This record gives sequence, C-alpha cells and structure tokens, in this order.
Amino acid sequence: MRIKGIEAMTPEEVDALLAAGARFVFYEFCISLIVITLRRPTPVFLLRPGELGLFRGLPYVCLSLLLGWWGIPWGIIYTPLTVLTNLAGGRDVTPEIRALLRKDEG
Repeated sequence: MRIKGIEAMTPEEVDALLAAGARFVFYEFCISLIVITLRRPTPVFLLRPGELGLFRGLPYVCLSLLLGWWGIPWGIIYTPLTVLTNLAGGRDVTPEIRALLRKDEG
C-alpha cells in the first residue's frame, strides 16, 4: 500500500504523529466520458497535526469539476459527492490504516 508522507518514517514516528493528532485520509476524483464515469480514490495521505486536508484536496476538486460532469447519469451524481468529500478534508481512514500498519509490524 502506498501512503504519501510516511516514506522515511519508522513505525514509532508514525505512532507519535498519530497520537499528536495526525490522520490518514484519501480524496476522490470523478472523470466522465459521456457513457462512462470513473469515481476513483487517490493514494492515502498522512496529514500532520494541524494540517488542513482541504488544501490537499483542491486539485481533485478542480479535476472533478472540469471532467466529472460529462457522464450521463453517473457524472452528475458522482461529481458533487467527490467535491463534497474533498472540501470536507478527504475521507478519514486512520483506524483502518493504523490496523494495517500494526498487522504488517507483527
């Protein structure tokens, strides 16, 4: 699994950041090609304590707003969902990733 932001960190450093309020999130984007609509997640990002997830999600908001609307009917449905998820700071998956990292250690 690829997690952006923990490449050179030890498990103890990751645990310390999580205890201080860091979180793991992913964003979504939507691309439509008239009859085909793709709703995809990004890689997981580590947001450090105090870091706003909104700013990391803005490129995916722009991508979805530019390329997501054009699919019928799913583009019109998925585009607002992905935009709202990203503007809310992404989808928090900290408990799931923490469990996976602990499983990989053991």
